[in-house]
Amino acid sequence: MEDPLFEAQMMRALGYAPYGGADVGEVLATAAQIRATDLSLWLREWTALAMRVYAEAERSHAAGDRVGACRGYLSASNYFRTSWLFELRPPVSELLSWGHLREVDAFRRGAALLPTPPRLVQIPYDGTTLPGYFFAVDDRPRRTLILTNGYDGTAEELYFTNGAAAIERGWNVLAFDGPGQGSALIDQGLPFRPDWESVATPVVDFARTLPEVDPAQIVLMGLSLGGYFAPRGATGEHRLAACVSDCGPYDLMSVVASKLPRPLAGQVPDGNPVVLNLVDRLVRLVMRMGMGGLSIGMPTAGWAMRRNMLVHDLDSPLAYFRMATDYSLVGLEHLIECPTLVCAAEGDDLSAHAPRLFEALQCRKELIEFTRAEGAAEHCEGGARVLFHQRVFAWLDEVLAPADWPGPQDD
Repeated sequence: MEDPLFEAQMMRALGYAPYGGADVGEVLATAAQIRATDLSLWLREWTALAMRVYAEAERSHAAGDRVGACRGYLSASNYFRTSWLFELRPPVSELLSWGHLREVDAFRRGAALLPTPPRLVQIPYDGTTLPGYFFAVDDRPRRTLILTNGYDGTAEELYFTNGAAAIERGWNVLAFDGPGQGSALIDQGLPFRPDWESVATPVVDFARTLPEVDPAQIVLMGLSLGGYFAPRGATGEHRLAACVSDCGPYDLMSVVASKLPRPLAGQVPDGNPVVLNLVDRLVRLVMRMGMGGLSIGMPTAGWAMRRNMLVHDLDSPLAYFRMATDYSLVGLEHLIECPTLVCAAEGDDLSAHAPRLFEALQCRKELIEFTRAEGAAEHCEGGARVLFHQRVFAWLDEVLAPADWPGPQDD
């Protein structure tokens, strides 16, 4: 696809094919219909695909084909999520709410037909609850993987990113929407918060109440901005057996500054008000280009900032630049006590400083860098999740011995 962000999001949808979230031909045929200059066409074509695949799943279900129906519903869920992605901007629109509602509905219909169907859960949190899914392999206490997402992911998508791979290996999975994510954002209006330990602890509290969870073998894994949230959670939550950070930022402001023109990049982290106001005007101009006011072949221009303003509940780019410094692990690394795996992808801006996090950690640790030669250079190893899971679960098996846990060899 001509637009790099369209290409990246197409690859994101396609990358879930190994775990039942897409069919390669469907994704490629849909992408071929979308011109790089038309955001409305993106929404229309992905929605049309999702509706068609959902209807096929309905027919399969009515005919008694549980496998076909399950696959269809799950793929439709992924396609609905892909369709509304570029609607992420303040305020929450009817299109965004409708698309997300269809994503959730399709996922729950498909998940109910899985060999390991999940339980819908509500995790007590700060006077409200966080929605999620708990997949229990059986009724024995087992290793449990808690999954957290990033800027524009959902609890439903977490099944494809890491959940299915964990379940196949005999793990329980708890996937949830935290503040700023999925239903917690769209339905409840909960924005992100940098102190993710305030989120991780109530989630671990909840997991430990479940009889299928071995409280001594709970792992927290996050991807994208969740690659910051997971280790940040581990700074204050010390009941974790391990932590996995996948392509997350070590320091968000450093990532933000790296995307600015060179003369400004070095001054933004210092909080110079003159520079911040100049950057604010520059970003507003780019956002106008993407929203149509000045758009010529740049439909996605400024989308990340529009999304950021929604998920952080901000009213300006300037507010975002002032807030980004709060999302940092610098100076907190020594608080992480559990074994920690840091993952980075070659050429990925968000995880460019992952080696710095690795070096600063004082716990048992390992760094895995995925490369372009392996086909794993996309953000969060897009299109190479199978390789990612092979390496990550091998590390977890080593860290979480003993070997007599009730894993897939006993099933």
